[in-house]
Amino acid sequence: MRRDFWDQPVEVIVGDGDHLKSIRNSRDALAYLMTCWPPEKAASFAAAKKICTDAIHGQADAAAAALAFKVAAEEAGVLR
Repeated sequence: MRRDFWDQPVEVIVGDGDHLKSIRNSRDALAYLMTCWPPEKAASFAAAKKICTDAIHGQADAAAAALAFKVAAEEAGVLR
């Protein structure tokens, strides 16, 4: 059973802001980080990427991954 599902989804902006995506687990978060993230990447991006990867492999808590992703998304200006 996958343990990387989050209690609450994180809503993020996709593209130029016309679309929203609901991120519900560490796999979706990692995919978003790798494909949709703005070009400017702060330290929070690297932290979120690492903890989401760790959560996918069962080496980090899903709640910690969700929080790291949310913080990075807010800092990048893509959090809804």
